[in-house]
Amino acid sequence: MGMMRQYELVDRVKRYNPNTDEDLLNRAYVYAMRAHGTQKRASGDPFFAHPLEVAALLTDLKLDDATIVAAVLHDTVEDTEATLEEIENLFGPDIRRLVDGLTKIKKLDLVSKKAAQGENFRKLLLAIVDDIRVLLVKLADRLHNMRTLHYMAPEKRLRIAEETVEIYAPLAGRMGMQELREELEELAFRHIKPEAHETITKRLEEVTQREGRVISEIENDLKAKLAERGIEAQVYGRRKRPYSIWKKMERKSVSFEQLSDIFGFRVIVDAPEDCYRVLGIVHMTWPMVPGRYKDYISTPKQNDYRSLHTTVVGPGRQRVELQIRTDKMDRVAEFGIAAHARYKDGRTAGAIGEADESRAYQWLRRTVDLLAEGDNPEEFLEHTKLELFHDQVFCFTPKGRLIALPRGATPIDFAYAVHTDVGNTAVGARINGRIAPLLTELQNGDEVEITRAEGQAPPAAWESLAVTGKARAAIRRATRAAVRRQYAGLGRQILERAFQRAERPFSDDKLKAALKRLARTAVDDVFAAVGRGEMFSGDVVKAVYPDLEPEKRLALDAKAKAPAGKGWFELRQGGENLKFKLPEETPGADAIPIRGLGGDLPVRFAPGGGAVPGDRIVGILTPGEAVTIYPIQSPSLAAFDNEPERWLDVRWDLDDSRPQRFPARIMLNSINEPGSLAQITTTIAEHDGNIDAVQMVRPTPDFTDVTIDLTVWDLKHLSAIISELREKRVISRVERVVA
Repeated sequence: MGMMRQYELVDRVKRYNPNTDEDLLNRAYVYAMRAHGTQKRASGDPFFAHPLEVAALLTDLKLDDATIVAAVLHDTVEDTEATLEEIENLFGPDIRRLVDGLTKIKKLDLVSKKAAQGENFRKLLLAIVDDIRVLLVKLADRLHNMRTLHYMAPEKRLRIAEETVEIYAPLAGRMGMQELREELEELAFRHIKPEAHETITKRLEEVTQREGRVISEIENDLKAKLAERGIEAQVYGRRKRPYSIWKKMERKSVSFEQLSDIFGFRVIVDAPEDCYRVLGIVHMTWPMVPGRYKDYISTPKQNDYRSLHTTVVGPGRQRVELQIRTDKMDRVAEFGIAAHARYKDGRTAGAIGEADESRAYQWLRRTVDLLAEGDNPEEFLEHTKLELFHDQVFCFTPKGRLIALPRGATPIDFAYAVHTDVGNTAVGARINGRIAPLLTELQNGDEVEITRAEGQAPPAAWESLAVTGKARAAIRRATRAAVRRQYAGLGRQILERAFQRAERPFSDDKLKAALKRLARTAVDDVFAAVGRGEMFSGDVVKAVYPDLEPEKRLALDAKAKAPAGKGWFELRQGGENLKFKLPEETPGADAIPIRGLGGDLPVRFAPGGGAVPGDRIVGILTPGEAVTIYPIQSPSLAAFDNEPERWLDVRWDLDDSRPQRFPARIMLNSINEPGSLAQITTTIAEHDGNIDAVQMVRPTPDFTDVTIDLTVWDLKHLSAIISELREKRVISRVERVVA
C-alpha cells in the first residue's frame, strides 16, 4: 500500500469535521515530512509513513484537529532535530503539550516484565492523563507498530507484544475502545503464542465452514422475528477472536470443543426500550442459558459500556451469544472515550458541563486531579483502580531498577528479588522515602529502599511471611545456616575447654587430622555435632589424642559438674573410687560466655523460672536443642546428676552497649481487696520491670497467690523489685521462684 497523501488525510478529517483547519493540517504534514527527511522504518518504508498512518487511524475515531496534528508530529521531537519550542511557535501551546506528552511516554519505554529499566507507572499515567488525547494517539501509534511488528528484530517483537497485552490493550479496554483492544490483543497473541494462535485460527476456520450457514440463518431468523413485531433492527453475526477464545480456554481450562459461544451476534436498535423488547422476543423464541444474562444498560460499566448480554440455544443446538444495544451505545462500545470527542480544545467542545462528560473521561479527570495533588502513589492507584496489573505490583529501587512482584508482596520479598544478600541483611525499609515496617504490603509504583546491617540473619518467622518462593527458599537456607553457625560456635567453645582440661593443645588442623576417626567430613561438622549434643567433647579429645593418659581420660568423662561448695568429684569406675579436683567455684574465664536470646549461641532459659545476670549459672545440653541455662540453685538440675557430659560451664557476658532483659518468675501472696493487683503491676512497671504473664489462684477467700513472669536487667534489678513489693501493705509474701 502506498503512502497516504496530504490531501487524503485532509479529506478524511473533512468527512466528519467540515470546519477543519486545513492550513494547520497541511503545515503539520510538511513540517513532519521535512523533519523526518530520509529516515527509514524497519520495513524499508519512509519513516514519515508511520505518523501518517497513525493520524489516519485517528480519523476513524473522528478526532479533533489538534489530536490529528499531534499524531503527525508525535515522533519529531524524539527522533529528529525538531524541538518543543519550535512546535509551540508553529502550532501553538495545545499541540506542544500533546507532543510533549507523547515524547515523555516514548522515553518511558513502558513498564514491561522484561524491561530492565522501568519508569514509574505514575509518570506514564501523568503523561497520558494530562490530556486524554495523548492516550488516543499513543494507542493508535501502538496499533500501527503492532501491525508492522514482523519487520522488527525477533527479540524486540516479544517484548513489544507482551507490553501491548499487559498495558496498552487493557488501557484501551479501560477507555471502552473494544475494537482497538481486540485488535491489539490479536496482533500480540500472534507473536507471544504463535502455535496456539495458529491452532485456534485453523479450528475457527473449520467451524465457520461447517457452521457458516447457521450464522446467516440465525441473522435472517432474528431479523424476521423482530420485523413481525415491528422492530427495525440490524443484526450482525461475528466470530470470536482467537485471543479471547484462547483466554477463555485457559481461564476455564476447557478444550476448544467444550467452548459454547464461538459465534456472537449484535442486534442494533433505535431506542433503549427496544433493547428490552428484543430481549423478550429472543427469550420467547429460543431457550436462554441460565446465568448468562447481564444488563449493562441499567448499570453501565465504569467505562460507559452499555448493552444487554444473553446467551440462547439457537437453531442446530448451537449456543449463540447476543449483545443488544442502540446505535449510540454501539458507537461508545467501539470507540469508547473517543466517541465523546469532547476535549479541552474549546473550539470543538464549546462549554461542556461535567454532567455531559462520559464517565470514563470523568474518571480520567479525577485521576489528573489526584495526580496533581498526589504525594501518595498508593492512594492514587487505589483511586484510579487501573487494574492493569491486578496480580502484580511493579516497584522500583532508588536507582530506578524495576522489580516486578506478586500482589501482597512486602519489602522482604523486594529485598530478596534485588539480591539474596540484600534480603539476608535487611533490617528495615523506606517506602517512597518514609520509614515503613518490613511487612508493609507494597503497591504499584512504590520506590523501596532497604536498610541493611551486615552480620544479620533473617528471622525464621519471615519464611511464612514471604510471598515469593525465592525469598522463602533463601530465608530457609539462611536460617539453617545461622542456626548451624550458632551450634558450631557453641561446639567450638565446648571443645576448647575440653582440650584445656585434658591439658592438650587444640587447633583446627589437629581436628582435621582426626576427621576420619570421627566419621565427619569437615571441622565445622564436628563443632556443630558437639554443639547439638550429638557428639561428646571427651570423644573428640580422645580421637585427636588416642594416647591420652587414663587419668586425663577420666577427667574428661567427669565433666565439671560443680554444685556450690563441692571441690571434689568422685567417680566410680570398675569398682574403684577415683577423686578429681573440680574447677574453682567462681566460673573461670574459660566458662562459655552467655549473652541471651539474641546472642551468638543457641540458648534458652530454664522454663518456669528463668535465670538473670548475677545468678551463678550452668548450662545443660540437650541433643539437637538449644542449651538451657539454669541458676545453680535450681532443683531441676538434680535430674541431670547422672549425665555429667551434658553439663556446661557457662558465665554471663553482657554487652553494655546493647542491654538486654532476662526472664525471672516471682510468686506473691496478696490480700483480696479491690485494686491489689493494680498495685502490684504498677509497682513492677514503675521499677522498669516488664510483665510477660500473670497467673492467679485463690487458695482462701482472703488471699490470692499471684505468679508473675517478668523480664529484668539483672539480679540487682530483680531484688529491688522484690523488696519494693514487700513494702506494700496488700502483699504478705514475695519470693523468687527457681524451677
